Amino acid sequence: MDVIYGLIPMVLFFGLLVVIMFIWMAKKGYFDDMDGQANRILWDDDDPADLYNSSNKDTEKKSDSSEEVNKDQEGNENRS
Repeated sequence: MDVIYGLIPMVLFFGLLVVIMFIWMAKKGYFDDMDGQANRILWDDDDPADLYNSSNKDTEKKSDSSEEVNKDQEGNENRS
């Protein structure tokens, strides 16, 4: 019976803490968009054609910059 005297205040404290946290979360907007995150996985943001084109652009940029470096090196060799 002595255990009940300790458990009742502890349960009331945790219950009050849960209510305070719920009110705080509701005011901060945690419950505003319940379906947005759940449905976001169904949206197809990455089009495979776009991924292919963007990877080609990256390789073109790299090859262009390497050609510029080669031209600069040839120019330096000619000056020597």
